[in-house]
Amino acid sequence: MKRKPIRKPDGHGPGHTVIFQPMGVRARVPDGANLRDAARQAGVLLDSLCGERAACGKCRVIVQRGTFHGDDLTSQDDHLSPPGPDEAAYWAARAAALTARGEDPVAYRLACQASVQGDLVVLVPESSRAVRQTVRKSAGERAIDIRPVQRKLYAELEPATLADPLADWERLTGALAAPERAIRTPASLPLDPAHLSIDLPALRDLQAVVRSGGWKVTATLSERGEVIRVEPGFSEALYGLAVDVGTTTIVAHLCDLHSGEVLATADAMNPQAGLGEDVMSRISYAAAHPGGGRDLQRAVLECLNGLARKAARQARLKASAITALVVVGNSVMHHLLLGIDPQPLGFAPYVPAIHTPFDLRARDLGLTALNTGALVHLLPLPASFVGADTMGVLLAEAPHEQDECWLIVDVGTNAELVLGNRRRLVCTSTPTGPAFEGAHIESGMRAAPGAIERVEIDPQTLLPRFRMVECDLWSDQPGAPTPLGICGSGIIDAVAELVRVGLVRLDGRFDAGRPTPALRRDESGRPFYLLAEPAPGQRIAITQEDIRQVQLAKAPLYVAAHYLMAAFGIERPDRILLAGGFGSRIDPLRALILGMIPDCPPERVLAVGNAAGD
Repeated sequence: MKRKPIRKPDGHGPGHTVIFQPMGVRARVPDGANLRDAARQAGVLLDSLCGERAACGKCRVIVQRGTFHGDDLTSQDDHLSPPGPDEAAYWAARAAALTARGEDPVAYRLACQASVQGDLVVLVPESSRAVRQTVRKSAGERAIDIRPVQRKLYAELEPATLADPLADWERLTGALAAPERAIRTPASLPLDPAHLSIDLPALRDLQAVVRSGGWKVTATLSERGEVIRVEPGFSEALYGLAVDVGTTTIVAHLCDLHSGEVLATADAMNPQAGLGEDVMSRISYAAAHPGGGRDLQRAVLECLNGLARKAARQARLKASAITALVVVGNSVMHHLLLGIDPQPLGFAPYVPAIHTPFDLRARDLGLTALNTGALVHLLPLPASFVGADTMGVLLAEAPHEQDECWLIVDVGTNAELVLGNRRRLVCTSTPTGPAFEGAHIESGMRAAPGAIERVEIDPQTLLPRFRMVECDLWSDQPGAPTPLGICGSGIIDAVAELVRVGLVRLDGRFDAGRPTPALRRDESGRPFYLLAEPAPGQRIAITQEDIRQVQLAKAPLYVAAHYLMAAFGIERPDRILLAGGFGSRIDPLRALILGMIPDCPPERVLAVGNAAGD
């Protein structure tokens, strides 16, 4: 029988109070509200990898039972809806493993599957929190030709008088076109006043700017001769923002468009992760929730506005001085940013709305932090699931200018691969699954502080040691902290090391004939313990299922590379470039050991970092 809404005497009206610990934040939600939505309302981002299908378990929470007098509420199990068939099946499959680790399987619930039916206090485990990932996407230095799509022109106008009441705009066009009156930065060909135009917001500012500058102004013009900004006096600075909208992270580089110098870099986790971890779960969210696509667009636009302001503060200028923006991202991120329905990308034949480059105004997109007339350019989508970020990688690494045959691999939840040289390029994409991001791994987590990112196994003792994100100490050194879990690069390291020392056979099974204290049997199987003496509930180990997940993730990557080599007619590439934030963390030798990439001399396998952002 459905519980009636409770009316509290505190004036909050009907509904229930949900408190999320250890953050101590709360939300007031109506009866029947989804618990994950309640967390989002309270500002608590829970991980989600499966699109709320009760498959990943990353949104698990623990119901705190009892009466909490300080908050004047009672929290108990039946204040959540009973587990449905999907959630019940999920916990039934894991009950033995939880019990073996000393955990109570009945205490856990999946927030995405539970509806609030009474007041609650829930504990959000560390593994369920969408913690900030360590972003390693700083811009690299590149030799490029500086040809900005905008230019700044300085002009000194004749003041208007009763005898000469010419309008400010016509007065400005005449001054800009007169060689003896205009100082061009950079130099440009003479302008035709008849082909000049002005953006409406700039026109609205024109009269005040002309007079505050004493009839001396600087105009920012697009390459088509449109004035998009006017400033009082002389100003030669020209700023643009280069943005890589990744599925997991968003990185913005503030650039001087005259020199090409990167003035500041700002980054953030993609807030869309709170609505769906990978591209398919976000497509599912847009399809399943009314206004879901708009929710996803609003989240990324708010993030971009914040990054623009943050980068501008670092460079000690106003974000409104930014007049150009170039954006790359995969096909789904591209569509969500533009507010385009991504659902056709989720079904065969996987057709995007547009392949070609696209230009629009910042104000039309909802980027309010930038200059209102700022020009926004999105790079083209080469194929359905080969996105503008791959086009950015090609521009940065220039395989089309090489005699050698290069294989570029942008590794993530989805991988894009490009193979070729100056003769031709071939490309493909493949879903690798979320294991490389730490998902579907028993102790997996994102590459956040506290995550194991490097693993070594002594070939004599067969004992492991490890190093964590943002920590220079190895686990066998004094003062090394206790890890929270293991991220994608750590998983690659661990499995590759297990293969290298012979603890894992080539078929992926543990070799029980190699005795080591780290490989010991328990109720859940025979995992390899990374922590020698874990506290209760803190087991960090590589299980047989973890190895299977790595095999499932690396297999499509390997097949895709060989598919391209067959299409190109070669047996192996001359050079392999690993791109992206995750690619920059992978040890190339470990990737070769696991067969993630084709055979290639290790010294010719390079991590090139955030090439799309570059």
